[in-house]
Amino acid sequence: MKRAFFLLLCILVSAYSCKKTETPAPEKTTVVFKHGKIAGDPALFQELLDEFERQNPDIDLRDEALPASTDEQHQFYVINLEGKGPEFDVLSMDVIWVPEFARAGWLRDLSHLVPEPQREEFFPGPMQAVTYREKLWAVPWYIDAGLLYYRKDLLEKHGFEPPRTWAELISISKAITAKEPDTYGFIWQGKQYEGLVCNVLEYMWSNRGNVLREGRPVLASPENIEALGFMRDLIVRHKVTPELVTTAIEEPTRHIFGNGNAVFLRNWPYAWNIFEKEGSAIKGKVGVSVLPAFEGGEHAATLGGWQLGINRYSRNPEAAERLVRFLTSPSAQKTLALTIGYKPTRKSLYEDRELRAEQPFIAGLYDVFMHARPRPVSPYYMMMTQAMQPEFSAAISGMKTPEEALRDAQKELKRIMETAE
Repeated sequence: MKRAFFLLLCILVSAYSCKKTETPAPEKTTVVFKHGKIAGDPALFQELLDEFERQNPDIDLRDEALPASTDEQHQFYVINLEGKGPEFDVLSMDVIWVPEFARAGWLRDLSHLVPEPQREEFFPGPMQAVTYREKLWAVPWYIDAGLLYYRKDLLEKHGFEPPRTWAELISISKAITAKEPDTYGFIWQGKQYEGLVCNVLEYMWSNRGNVLREGRPVLASPENIEALGFMRDLIVRHKVTPELVTTAIEEPTRHIFGNGNAVFLRNWPYAWNIFEKEGSAIKGKVGVSVLPAFEGGEHAATLGGWQLGINRYSRNPEAAERLVRFLTSPSAQKTLALTIGYKPTRKSLYEDRELRAEQPFIAGLYDVFMHARPRPVSPYYMMMTQAMQPEFSAAISGMKTPEEALRDAQKELKRIMETAE
């Protein structure tokens, strides 16, 4: 009897010990991050996202890239946000979209993520661009602004300093191209698209012109007419810019300059890392400066860049905020600058020793970014640019005079503003 009891006890103990009680893993919160195609090696960006997950083990981050075209990205966001879709949490936005999305009620108010005293840590242009009705609807992620790239080897060879005025750029271009065969003077982006608006505004601003004053369109001003006419003259009168720019965007112009076939190039900061890569035809031969100005005007650069916002319909806003904080932190912005070339929106990083050692030209970008100007900060900007693009293109291509193009554009802007009111 005792033996039978002992055997039964052993069987029960063995059965109990064999039954493993596993603690279920805590359920993770999923955060979906939508953004445009990342420049450079996507694996480097993935390493940064992996670091976020290591620091936030309770979050499952899903990284979903959209097409490279900003128009397609904008269309995706409008369709999904208008439908109150919760399928993504964090979105990367072009600097010109924030007021539009905020007015539509598609974004969460992020004012608490960057309290007033901390806003001074960012460049003023991006902070202005993400502010609508005194609230912050996004956090600046990385910054762009128009720059003048130049062949410093050619300028030194022929005894020139970088131009400070547009007139100097013309004279230097003519002098160097006369002695350097198969070389254009000045390449820029003139196709009918958003990049053309960015280019045109830099000439207008540097001639004391503007698009709006006190909320009213002032496109057809004498200053703007002179600026737009000057752009056409670069092609047909001064002949320092080839006609091909009227159909060119960023990458074709970068290739022309990168192959050693131009003295000057207007482009964005991303191009520097490509020019300095091993195997580049112009590695070590490129300089960067602010864009020239008209006599008596101020140097001006169109603000570009991307901002991080949170979908108002997100089911996980707290986790989404943690991702925005991480990606816009000084350490993450520094990593993006070193690995991909995205320029930080935080001013202090332009004094960072490691960053300056790796990218010496970054120190010179500080003044450019401090004075970079946003395109009209308006919820109606997308309608405004659609009105300006064909008119600017018509003037650049010689289909209309600058006066006609700007008069027609101003008339359309006035209609848009009156309808909006």
